[in-house]
Amino acid sequence: MAKPLPTAQLRLQQVSLSSVVGSRQLLKDISFEVFAGERIAIIGPAGAGKTSLLRLLNRLSEPTSGSIYLENQEYRQIPILQLRQQVTLVLQESKLLGMTVQDAIAYPLVLRRLPAPEIQRRLSYWTEQLSIPSDWLMRTEWQLSLGQRQLVAIVRALVIQPKILLFDEPTSALDFGIASRLLEILIHLAENHQTTILMTNHQLELAQQFCQRVLYFQHGHLLQDVPNSEQLDWTKLRAALSQAEAQEAEEWS
Repeated sequence: MAKPLPTAQLRLQQVSLSSVVGSRQLLKDISFEVFAGERIAIIGPAGAGKTSLLRLLNRLSEPTSGSIYLENQEYRQIPILQLRQQVTLVLQESKLLGMTVQDAIAYPLVLRRLPAPEIQRRLSYWTEQLSIPSDWLMRTEWQLSLGQRQLVAIVRALVIQPKILLFDEPTSALDFGIASRLLEILIHLAENHQTTILMTNHQLELAQQFCQRVLYFQHGHLLQDVPNSEQLDWTKLRAALSQAEAQEAEEWS
């Protein structure tokens, strides 16, 4: 007897999104499925709709039309805090809300009323995994560089242990060594804990190192869904991105 096909963890059906100002379409009739444990790179030129997609998946935005499902439950039927515990987003520029690093990392776990020893265990584990020095813990965001704030925001997401992690350019302000270590950790989570990861990343050498699957966006359209990144011509993709960026700049000028 044939094995049953796995159920999609995330499913988008003909999803479109328009901007509030000017009603410009940011995403146009997007449909695809995501399965548990996938590592997906979302690629495209600036303005392609990559960040808009992540915001939709975390319900920072609502689709203008179409539907999104998490494990066959329509997004709008899931309480928003419950959804964000399962689908966690790290934006490129994250805030610590005036807290110390330690309090900012612990805050989502305090909201969930986890026991203090469990909060401390997770905080210690993840700060050690990403080499965050103990003397950072009492600092506020004003005492951190952009890269340090980005790293703290990533740890804050990892301690939640969500089913799905969404990253918007997570390596943009990190040095190459820390960025590579982060990708190793994410690959381990996907392979050993079935954590699903969707990531935008303009650093194609890191995206290539990380992903199994590539979604290529341009002008709000999903143009390519390549299920096996090893089959992708990355040199051709770099050239296509450069050409699209040049066209975008010409249009703006």
